[in-house]
Amino acid sequence: MDRANLYRRFHTLLIANRGEIAVRVIRTARAMGLRTVAVYSEADQDAMHVAMADDAALLGPARARDSYLNIERVIDAARRTGAEAVHPGYGFLSENAEFAQACATAGLVFVGPTAAMMTAMGSKSGSKALMERAGVPLVPGYHGEAQDEATLAEAANRIGFPVLVKASAGGGGRGMRVVNSATELSAAIVGAKREAAAAFGDDRMLIEKYVQNPRHIEVQIIGDSHGNLLSLWERECTLQRRHQKVIEEAPSPTLTSAQRDAVCEAARKAASAVNYVGAGTIEFVSDGKDVFFIEMNTRLQVEHPVTELITGVDLVAWQLRVAFGEALPLKQNEIKLDGHAIEARVYAENPQKNFMPSVGRIKTWRTPAEGDGLRIDAGYRSGDNVSPNYDAMLAKVIAWAPSREEAIDRLHRGLEETDVRGIVTNTPFLAALVTHPKVRANKIDTGFIERELTTLTAATAAPGDLEWAAAVAAILGEEASAAQGEARSPWRTFGWMSVGRRERVFAFRAGEGAEKKVTLYYGGGPSTLTVDNRDIAFASKASEAGGFDVTLAGVKSRVVAVVEGHELDLRTRNGRFELHWVDQFGGETEEVSREDKIVAPLPGTVVALLAEEGAVLEKGAPILTLEVMKMEQTLRAPFAGVLKKIKCKVGDIVQEGVELAEIEPASA
Repeated sequence: MDRANLYRRFHTLLIANRGEIAVRVIRTARAMGLRTVAVYSEADQDAMHVAMADDAALLGPARARDSYLNIERVIDAARRTGAEAVHPGYGFLSENAEFAQACATAGLVFVGPTAAMMTAMGSKSGSKALMERAGVPLVPGYHGEAQDEATLAEAANRIGFPVLVKASAGGGGRGMRVVNSATELSAAIVGAKREAAAAFGDDRMLIEKYVQNPRHIEVQIIGDSHGNLLSLWERECTLQRRHQKVIEEAPSPTLTSAQRDAVCEAARKAASAVNYVGAGTIEFVSDGKDVFFIEMNTRLQVEHPVTELITGVDLVAWQLRVAFGEALPLKQNEIKLDGHAIEARVYAENPQKNFMPSVGRIKTWRTPAEGDGLRIDAGYRSGDNVSPNYDAMLAKVIAWAPSREEAIDRLHRGLEETDVRGIVTNTPFLAALVTHPKVRANKIDTGFIERELTTLTAATAAPGDLEWAAAVAAILGEEASAAQGEARSPWRTFGWMSVGRRERVFAFRAGEGAEKKVTLYYGGGPSTLTVDNRDIAFASKASEAGGFDVTLAGVKSRVVAVVEGHELDLRTRNGRFELHWVDQFGGETEEVSREDKIVAPLPGTVVALLAEEGAVLEKGAPILTLEVMKMEQTLRAPFAGVLKKIKCKVGDIVQEGVELAEIEPASA
């Protein structure tokens, strides 16, 4: 197929993705005057990206392999909607050479590299061989075709432990394991292959030396069909958990100017090896002295906004212009670096429970207003459903400022002003992470989060007078709103009463702590709260800036509260607090503990049984593995005992709360 057919002007763009990236592409495409087409699964029929697009086409059932990963259905959706081009986003089919070729064969413009370029650089093994010939420095490793366990074991022993076993296709930390000794290798290979096959449909592995105390550096590149190839500076993505990036920033606070120039030159050299066209990322690992090529991602990256903020370039717009067949609008020396940008990924997951994914309906979605150096890229709204079938990322909070320190402060404020309820998110964890002294001082490596996990997921400080007062104010506000529904209701100012003086007792609980009773006295004069036998002057009213102002002992404080039934999420100057309101009249229900039952924490697929019925298990011993949100979750014995019964088999699709196994305590 000639180049004119590969790159040409089009007017209708289908976005073969969902969530935040689909929304991101739709916004730029529409701003450029293009008609946009969304695709969706049965689980996503009411999703935000579907509502935003001009048209939308149903792909199929909720499971990704039956919808977003089904090439024939995506191509058919383009035909049915009159789309002339396809933007793959990231994830799903974005680095699938078969999909890129199918688009070209169908006469569709693929917004990205050709299938040949993708094949050459999209495979970790293939790209390493290519880079080796091009003279780009590599981490010592094995990237051969032979995939039998004996060959992989021999390679690992030759390289020397610790080694990194990872999927040749794809990325995002899926299909990746750090192996510290030969005894761990077999299980790591089996698990990585299984996870890679589920995520990418390809279980080929490569093995490379695990770099100690590594830093992750990557360079954004983009090329056009006229032979122009640019690098748009570098990003640092060292803050990771389980090889999944958590915080990304640009430029790298680690590199010197000379190192920056060198790594950008190496990235251009790597992309030039295949005459690359489109946006891509060249990834490197640094041991603090040398920088080694890891892989190339032949697509847009999740963290592309930080590059956009320091360069002023809309990368999606440039992708589309390249696909039109246009030349890049700037030369290399015209790409300026301005200030510092940092991004945090907001996920539906619970850091307090080993980052278990959280699913369900979003009841409250509040993010700060964009502007003043703050950007929010989101794919969800209030009322949207978070499905267990897809990646758990909900949004990205991105901040720009003239300096790194100011950018971190702006990001922290943005995270503190983000409230999502109905599901659990990692927002408090992110806020703790970006304000950690070692993160501010850039004294980190890719293992930092794992080492500091206890500190980063620690419970907040105990609530004080301000928090108890805020809780009272939040409940009164909810009740007043429900009862009156009018902005001028006298109950909007707490403490108003026509005659007499009344009292009301509130009881709260923070976590597993004891109940805390707070008494409100109101009417017939100023309101007061009694906390720990102390009387404190109290007032509260709605704030024009959002939330409400609590005045306690003459000091006014801005408070934000989200109330979901008996659960209160408070944000005060002292941090975030989650309280439970013990309603003395509404009744309290307590969950019955069933510790002898192993139940599915979320909907998922059973992918491995790790113990047999009758086995004697120590506390923490693995029993089975579920695949949830494209990641594996291992369920373990809550105590020492005997595995009495397994109530599932590999391949079963199970719903939340379904009993999977039963354990008999050792004491029995």
